[in-house]
Amino acid sequence: MTTFRASAAFTHEWNHFDFSVADNVGTIRFGRPEKLGALTFEAYADLRDLLAELPHRGDVRVLVITGTGRGFCSGGDVEKIIGALRTMETDGLLEFTRMTGAVVKALRDVHLPVIAAVNGVAAGAGAVIALAADIRLLARSASFAFLFTQVGLAGADMGSAYLLPRLVGLGRATELLMLGERIDAERALDIGLATSVVEDEALADTAGALAQRLASGPFMAYAATKALLTRELDMDLSGALETEALTQALLMHTRDYAEFHAAWTEGRKPRWTGR
Repeated sequence: MTTFRASAAFTHEWNHFDFSVADNVGTIRFGRPEKLGALTFEAYADLRDLLAELPHRGDVRVLVITGTGRGFCSGGDVEKIIGALRTMETDGLLEFTRMTGAVVKALRDVHLPVIAAVNGVAAGAGAVIALAADIRLLARSASFAFLFTQVGLAGADMGSAYLLPRLVGLGRATELLMLGERIDAERALDIGLATSVVEDEALADTAGALAQRLASGPFMAYAATKALLTRELDMDLSGALETEALTQALLMHTRDYAEFHAAWTEGRKPRWTGR
């Protein structure tokens, strides 16, 4: 737990998805399998608030996001969100769209490695949530669809027009966001949208093994790597070099850096503490 705590307590129960922690791995599991993991207003708000709490808890070093059944997350629920949005005034609509963007910003800003274990359909907001993760593991039956234009909205939503071109290139991002068509797991792998594709029955174990590897590794080094990858997207080379130089100099004072040298000297594997 962080040394500096305010008055507000941590949330112990999340009502709109399952959240659990084991061995420093936090897991968000979207429910509502009959709706392919479709999100409600409350689920978006819970995601925003949980991601804000995670850096202060101290018991989570890696976050895994996954779904249930055939759906990772099919985006906003048509009845509970899209229908309701049609009755809102502009200020309410802007409050909603800023909230969805806050979820993506939090995924990129949180100092934990985030693994999206995509077990099925990832569409609309679900596709962008997976896009905002650091690593995307796909079951062979999984698929993506950035289908915002299919409902009459801009294909650029929740930061997708910022993140996707940086991952797959402007040309492919234009195609995916403009057409909103289904992308199967193999094509996602071919264009760099997926980190790897595994058989459906192996997804949970593969994600779990990767999460444990990260959770037991040099946590501060991973956190710094993620932060630099995110911040340097819009830096020039001189700014990036100076930022990396400052970061490395600080990390050279960590216990993990000293532990590497001790382990190398003694001919053993490092015992990382994340400090």
